[in-house]
Amino acid sequence: MSVLIYVEGGSQGSSKTACRQAFRSFFEKIIPNRTFQVIASGNRVKAFEDFCLALKQHRQDYVILLIDSEEAVVAAPWRHLAARRGDRWHRPAGAADDQAHLMVQVMESWFIADQQVLIGYYGRDFLANSLPRQPDVELISKRDVLNALRHASRNTQKGEYHKTRHAFDLLEQIDPKRVRIASRHADRLFTVLARETAR
Repeated sequence: MSVLIYVEGGSQGSSKTACRQAFRSFFEKIIPNRTFQVIASGNRVKAFEDFCLALKQHRQDYVILLIDSEEAVVAAPWRHLAARRGDRWHRPAGAADDQAHLMVQVMESWFIADQQVLIGYYGRDFLANSLPRQPDVELISKRDVLNALRHASRNTQKGEYHKTRHAFDLLEQIDPKRVRIASRHADRLFTVLARETAR
């Protein structure tokens, strides 16, 4: 059995490659020497479609969907995706509860969990004091996370935070232990990855 992780991210070509490699590097810190595959699907709709297709075509494998929640989460992932305007996705036949995972409220929330990496990445002109101090990153809105990153980085040599240019570099560098503490949904994902890749 293989573990296949379909992630939201990477729009095309080199961006998809960077996305796949970044998530792989990040997960390898959690599950070293384990076998798994990351598939960068692009947008969230395509990720869900790829996940549904993989459930049918890879019945012997453990297939995971990983996407942004886009907003606060007050229900289990499948219930969140079914209720959220713009998604309205119901759990596909054959999918278990723990095959849907959310980055709450957005992947960049994980960066806020490891502010030391942000400081090191952007350098001396990074305005670290302007970042949210909320220890539970899931309580910070997507808008506030992205605005804080852009504001804090705007005067640095790397320039204002940009998803395509900066996100995957940062994802490779952040510490999943810090992310796990700051995000219960990340902890849930890491627990499932460790369990399924150990089979």
